[in-house]
Amino acid sequence: MILLVKGIVDKRERKSPEQILQQTLLTYMDCISEKRYGDMYGMLAKESAKTISEKDFAIRNSAIYGGIGMENMMIDITSYDKENLTVKYNTSFDTVAGNVSFENEASFLEEDDTYRLVWNDSIIFPKLGISDKVRVSTTQAKRGEILDRNGRMLAGKGIASSVGIIPGKLINKEKAIKKIAKLLGMKPGDIVEQISAKWVKDDSFVPIKTLPKVRDIDLLVIVPDEEVLREHKRQEKLLNITGVTILDTEVRQYPLKEAAAHLVGYVQNVTAEDLEEHAGEGYTSNSVIGKTGMEGLFEKELKGENGCRIYITDSEGREKEELACITVQNGKDIRLTIDAGLQTWLYESFKKDKSCSVSINPYTGEVLALVSTPSYDNNTFIMGMSEKQWKLLNEDDRKPLYNRFRQVWCPGSTFKPITAAIGLESGAINPAEDFGKDGNGRN
Repeated sequence: MILLVKGIVDKRERKSPEQILQQTLLTYMDCISEKRYGDMYGMLAKESAKTISEKDFAIRNSAIYGGIGMENMMIDITSYDKENLTVKYNTSFDTVAGNVSFENEASFLEEDDTYRLVWNDSIIFPKLGISDKVRVSTTQAKRGEILDRNGRMLAGKGIASSVGIIPGKLINKEKAIKKIAKLLGMKPGDIVEQISAKWVKDDSFVPIKTLPKVRDIDLLVIVPDEEVLREHKRQEKLLNITGVTILDTEVRQYPLKEAAAHLVGYVQNVTAEDLEEHAGEGYTSNSVIGKTGMEGLFEKELKGENGCRIYITDSEGREKEELACITVQNGKDIRLTIDAGLQTWLYESFKKDKSCSVSINPYTGEVLALVSTPSYDNNTFIMGMSEKQWKLLNEDDRKPLYNRFRQVWCPGSTFKPITAAIGLESGAINPAEDFGKDGNGRN
């Protein structure tokens, strides 16, 4: 570990010019790690300071070092040229795309009885020019699927409808927003806040809410599902409002819906608390994380690892050099012992009851179906649940969010014939023995 000393070193304080230059360079690099850009600027030679203002200098350095997530910088000085006042050194530090290391050279000028750094963009990276940019690109890992024993998807890639607004095309803005809010079950103020974000321009597509995808094939059946028809009419009304656009978007989908909601679980966008709790595990503000069920249990296997590249581009956007790269690793698929058909049948058989049901292969112990009723549609957590929907779920006396098969239950009298049969077959119980009727738990 290198101990760096703060401040500009006056050459009279050191006997050796070599030591002074080396210490000045180390002090400058120490300031980078501590984000002391003003102190860095104060160490520049006068000619260098003329080429860039202190404000622009701070913006340039902070944008690059902060953008790549620079940490743990180490400097190894390799040589010193007394005649030209130059120091050659190796730099190494960690970034969001892995370790970056390179050889570089720093030049100094003697000014005001002090050695000052001749600065240009190549001090940051050797091939970085004044008009070049340092780019960071992330490749999102594909989340693994959850499959049943026959390969049928229980959780995986699906397509939904993203309802968005193009602000510049809205006619009678206030009235239109109220109408959109009513159709989407939202507050007008929330929509106004979204379309007023700093990044939004008049021609921007601003996603407002995600709705179920209505496929043409679902409308062509002889008797279309009533829920599908309602959703189709709602989206037609939205499209009749000038400025509203509906685009396809990829989402996590749960085909069995209520039949496997407690078992499969659901994912949600990471929160600030999630990012803090899982720091260093590759999560970003754009990540999702398994919250319940198998989505939560197999989170590490399902999520994969995002890919990331750091590279330099010229003023035309052409790539000049790759600085670091982590290859994307997609999540693993998880295959359960569950049979989707049996899971659905079991749910349909008991969906109106407060119960938990399980189907087990008696020869292998494999769980073929695991159901908690009443249930909920886990897709609603993906689409974005309204306050009204959340309140109805939480205040429902039947407790649809309550996972009954995770609780500890007494088998009850309905299981006694099975216990007796096992006892008789194994010889643990003598059928000729009189156990009496004393209520001691043996009858």
